[in-house]
Parts: sequence; C-alpha cells; structure tokens
Amino acid sequence: MQRRLLGRTGVSVSPLALGTMMFGPWGNADEADSIRIIHRALDAGINVVDTADVYSAGVSEEIVGKALAGRREDVVLATKFFMPMDEDDANQRGGSRRWIVREVENSLRRLGTDHLDLYQVHRPSPHTDVEETLGALSDLVHQGKVRYIGSSSYSGSQIVEAQWASRERHLERFVTEQPPYSILTRGIEADVLPTTQRYGMGTLTYSPLSGGWLTGRWRKDRPGTPTSAARPPARFDMSSPANHRKLDAVEELARLAEASGMSLIEMAIAFVVNHPGVTSAIIGPRTMEQLESQLSGAEVTLSADVLDRIDAVVAPGVTINPDDDSYGAAELLPAARRR
Repeated sequence: MQRRLLGRTGVSVSPLALGTMMFGPWGNADEADSIRIIHRALDAGINVVDTADVYSAGVSEEIVGKALAGRREDVVLATKFFMPMDEDDANQRGGSRRWIVREVENSLRRLGTDHLDLYQVHRPSPHTDVEETLGALSDLVHQGKVRYIGSSSYSGSQIVEAQWASRERHLERFVTEQPPYSILTRGIEADVLPTTQRYGMGTLTYSPLSGGWLTGRWRKDRPGTPTSAARPPARFDMSSPANHRKLDAVEELARLAEASGMSLIEMAIAFVVNHPGVTSAIIGPRTMEQLESQLSGAEVTLSADVLDRIDAVVAPGVTINPDDDSYGAAELLPAARRR
C-alpha cells in the first residue's frame, strides 16, 4: 500500500488502519485466529494498528501485544483511554490526570511495549478541563512513554478549543482526530474534516462500512436484515424511519457498485480513503474473510461520475440517521438546548 503522511508529524502510514475492537470476547474469542488476522493485515501493507483499553476489557490490547512481538518497530501503534474500565469505580475512566497516568501503564503492560506511538482520548469530557487532559498527556510525551497524542469523536468546536489550549498553555497538541465516517455517515464533512485540515491534523476515520450496513449483507426483503429484536441499538432499530432511509440508500449504492464493477465494500472503503481530508480508514474485521474482502478497497479510485452518483444518494455533510454520529452528540441533546 502507498503511504500517506500522518498530518504534519512526518510519520508515513497506510491508507487502511487495522482496528482491533473485534479481537477478544467482544468479537473473535479465538486468540490464535485474531493474531493470524493481524499478521495478514501487516503482511498486506497495513502499518497502523488501533486498539483501546476498553475493548474486551483489555483483552484486545493483550492480543495485539502478542501479535506484534518481533514486529513492534514496523507498526504505528495506537490505543485509547477514557471509557469505564470498572463500572463501580467512577475514577477508573475519563480524562483526568489521575486516571491517565495510571491507565497508560496498564495499556503499556498489556501491549508489551515501552511506548505508544499514538495515545488518544476516546471521547471528549464535559466535566474535565481540556488543559487537565493535555497537561497529563504532555508529561507522557516528555517522559518518552507516548510519541503523539490524539482525540476521538470530537466536534469541530472541541478540536479548535483543544488546539487553542495547547498553543496558549504551551502543551503538546492533538495531532490526530478519529471520527466516524462512511457514505451513510457524512456529518464530519461539514465541520470536522475542514477543521482537521486547517490544523494540519491526521484523520483516522472509523466504521467505513457503517457498522455493517455497507457490507452488502443487509438488503431490502432479504433474510438477516437487522430488526428491532435482533439489533436493539438505535442505529439498527428497523422501527426507525431513519434506518429505513438507510436501507433505501444501501439498495441504490449496491446497484451503483455492481454497475461500476466493484463490490459495495470496495466502493464504501474507497469513498472514505479518497477524501483529501482522510489519512487512513480504520477497518475492523472479525474474521479473515472479512479482512480479505476489505483490503482491496484501498486500491480503488472512484471516478467523478461515481462520486456524483453517491452524492445524489447521500448528500455531502449528511448523516441519514443522527444516531450514527458519535461526535459532539451531547451538544445536541435536549438538556443542552434551550428547550
């Protein structure tokens, strides 16, 4: 795979990154198989591996650590913190200095390494000053435990606030942002992508297949399409009109992909990685078959005609179901609005 620069860091990365949320009890509980998938991704040219402490309560990080034994220096290793690691302890989560300096040691131990290439805040916190988080992360960089720091699911205004705080307080700055992005989830085109480009940040987008909607597995009148009973989360609830609109869009997109001589998966991934504001698309396979079906998407270039036809199905900047947007969501909840 051809390499791209990760923002202004000077680090070269692949257009696809391997997300490991599905390795461990949350997805593929077969450790040996998960390691084989990671090795296949590396052999295919992927050099970014992204995980998080919360994935399978740390098991994902442990699997990644075992898979990278002997290959650590070939990989840009990224992990995240913030989500609860103990539901009964409110201090084992969040962006406080107290938690960050403790949890980084846990991640380093699980990953079997002495440093992280990229340490990311999994979500913004309305209860913690961004200077608190940036200050703790800056200390980790100065100690050599972390090379770069990044954010995940930040809104455009939150990205600007963090960049301003770094400059004003002389702290390390977030050099990457990790938002959701797919043909069905285009909200970041309105503000997040222009903001990351303006600040010279790398953008590692996740869920290019929109949680499975763009795999071709779910189609109208086809067995296995998600239902309220099968997939209770709002983004899979087929009692929702927004999800019916998603299914209508998937039908049109599937026909477009077929007419263009590619799979829906290839078109979906190519759409993401060909955006000039995207550095890498994080794919999250659970099986070797899923990985193989996604690798070729990085080599596909979509014509202007295909891109125009995609825009006609889902307009730029539009997320069909707002439940699919995980960034800045709290700002739009009723409690945060005038009503």
